[in-house]
Amino acid sequence: MLLGLLVPVQGIAGSSADKHLRTRTVLSLETVRQIAAAAEAVARRNNWNVSIAIVDESGRLLHFLRMDDSSNSSVDIAIAKAQHAANYRRDTGFHQNLLADGNNVVLALPAGMPIEGGLRLVVDGNVIGGIGVSGVQASEDGRIAQAGVDWLGE
Repeated sequence: MLLGLLVPVQGIAGSSADKHLRTRTVLSLETVRQIAAAAEAVARRNNWNVSIAIVDESGRLLHFLRMDDSSNSSVDIAIAKAQHAANYRRDTGFHQNLLADGNNVVLALPAGMPIEGGLRLVVDGNVIGGIGVSGVQASEDGRIAQAGVDWLGE
């Protein structure tokens, strides 16, 4: 299921530059729709109205879903959580824990969102994007995002 939905990107076939270029896996639109659907299913089962954002490896928005009756602020927060996970190549909960332990330097991270609910999307050890969820308690946001990550890992 997963292999047909991720798109390998590589140099032009037969090019002399091929030996200098890397091949990488990128998220396809169909893949991000499935990741979002898996996350949305958990939110619906629990009657949680949230926003769900999925970004590529550079933090650019690929897919966004805002459930009915989700808060206005959940839009920007979900996107920021997904971008944080992709850009820092760390789940947002990692930085939330550092902050809870008194490491206030975390607050100075450019475009940081150290609140649980942003997770890296990883394939073969490489971060290929991030998913961010906002709208309920941070731990619940994290559960919803985890469902998307779990779908990708199947």
